[in-house]
Amino acid sequence: MAGLIPFNRNTGLARSGDYGTFYNMLDDFFSDNFSLGRNLLKDTFKIDIEETEKSYKIEAELAGIKKEEVDLNIDDDCLSITINHVEKSDANEKNYIHKERKSTSMSRRIKLSNAQLDKITAKLEDGVLSVVIPKKDNESKSRKINIE
Repeated sequence: MAGLIPFNRNTGLARSGDYGTFYNMLDDFFSDNFSLGRNLLKDTFKIDIEETEKSYKIEAELAGIKKEEVDLNIDDDCLSITINHVEKSDANEKNYIHKERKSTSMSRRIKLSNAQLDKITAKLEDGVLSVVIPKKDNESKSRKINIE
């Protein structure tokens, strides 16, 4: 599974307080590569990546997100999953003293290698986005060389 590497980008605010440093330290301690910048405080939606013999399967938890609010893109061998969600309210209600709406923008990038980029499929069902990425056929790189 070394061919798929998830990256995070969170546009929201991280938790504050004395516990922030502790959580950062724990995340850094268990991280394989400090330079990736993954931080439990800044996580966006959760993803699972499963590897089979012929493909990779990515599942992202997107509860309450509609298909129209999800963008899937391939750029420089990276799969980007971007969510832009705006909470709407019923305009028929009256006598508001104060009313707020929630707007969320989240993105995850996954570096792809050994993948057939033109055969990726995706489906959003019951709050879970499933992306299947077929692997390229591994051709043998060994061959016999005839001696003249």
